[in-house]
Amino acid sequence: MPKTVTLAPRNHGLDGPLTSLAGLLREWLPRQRWFAGKDRPVTELGVLSATELFPGCLHLLVHTGQPAVPAPGGAPPNGDCYQLLLGVGDHLTPRLARSLIGRATRGPLAGKVVYDALQDPRSATLLLERLRRPGQIGPLRFEADPAARIPGRLAPRLLAAEQSNTSLVYGDAFILKLFRRIQPGVNPDLEVPGALAAQGCGRVPAPVAWFSTTGPHGGTLGVLQPFLPGAFDGWTLALEALTAADGFTGAARELGEATADVHLALATAFPSGGAAENGHTAVAMAARLDAAAHAVPALRPFVPRLHTAFAALAGCPSGPPAQRIHGDLHLGQALRAGRDWFVIDFEGEPSRPLTERRTPQSPVRDVAGMLRSFDYAARHRRPWHPEWAAGCREAYCAGYAERAGWDPRETHALLRAHETDRAVYEVVYEARNRPDWLPVPMAAIERLAARGG
Repeated sequence: MPKTVTLAPRNHGLDGPLTSLAGLLREWLPRQRWFAGKDRPVTELGVLSATELFPGCLHLLVHTGQPAVPAPGGAPPNGDCYQLLLGVGDHLTPRLARSLIGRATRGPLAGKVVYDALQDPRSATLLLERLRRPGQIGPLRFEADPAARIPGRLAPRLLAAEQSNTSLVYGDAFILKLFRRIQPGVNPDLEVPGALAAQGCGRVPAPVAWFSTTGPHGGTLGVLQPFLPGAFDGWTLALEALTAADGFTGAARELGEATADVHLALATAFPSGGAAENGHTAVAMAARLDAAAHAVPALRPFVPRLHTAFAALAGCPSGPPAQRIHGDLHLGQALRAGRDWFVIDFEGEPSRPLTERRTPQSPVRDVAGMLRSFDYAARHRRPWHPEWAAGCREAYCAGYAERAGWDPRETHALLRAHETDRAVYEVVYEARNRPDWLPVPMAAIERLAARGG
């Protein structure tokens, strides 16, 4: 029978599983691609729940605390909750050597080898079996679309691409996205694709199964969707075009059309009918800039001129109506299969509160995210090709305008403010996760600040 243990969110006693795992996780967690705040040590660790999914595999929700970084508006951070699947055994086979977390020296797991179970094909296969059979195991609830048919014995493989979550592909038929950083509530990456599928939007793969956790920390843990075999993400295709010195404007225009299709479907699936509140948005952007400048000193010389973008937003016309949006749109969130573009990963920016990610916003924010992505791609290949990025930006906006009925290029103050806000987010993200990439958003900060001078 499954075993479930629930401990206090901030358990300083290090009893139960945490007695065995605390030291190992404090060292292992900050090295993971999906762990936020790599620039700060883990000073607090607690187990929220521990469930034996099957023999030798432990599902954990852990609370981590780190030295405080001021949040927008001065609100104190409350720490983060992460989902872990840990394998526990007497020894580790050579093929799983890279998954090793360590050997426990104390507590109930003393002497056992602990490793990342998602890198173990056996554990990944058994996890799919749980999804194929809806039901509840301790605090974990498994659900599925009654019309979906999920065959068994599909060989799993772990995607190696850098991302803020972890994805498993099963037999080139399905992809399971496991959220690492968990917040209470329904994750938009489950809510939005399901609603768009009901609208008949073919640009987004529909969820077929998912699982979540119940209780005070209840939230979506993972979503299984159809996999698009032979598809390539827009980031890969853009870099290939740059390497071959090929144009990308045709693909960029079609991607703009696909983005508009998704926005139109979102507006129908989640009707809001309200105008964008530019004054409120400008205040929030300004607060994020001030907090970011506190965290990343390189931003500070540009703050006064960047604030002019947000001041202009506060006084500009409302622009397109507020609606549900993607929230974190860039080339890596678009897949091209054959001649068609698909949009994936509706989770939004994981660092922002779930309620904010589900709030209607200006669709210009998504457009700005994609425009920033073209700039990222252009700077990824040396020498930098600004004309390549400029051509892609124009083509993308033209394709979007043709489908949506309004042109993002005509919303100058809106677009500049949202590009600035996105670049500020990128600066903080790169400073904490990929410091070598920091010059890319900083170049955009210089350009946007000069425009406001």
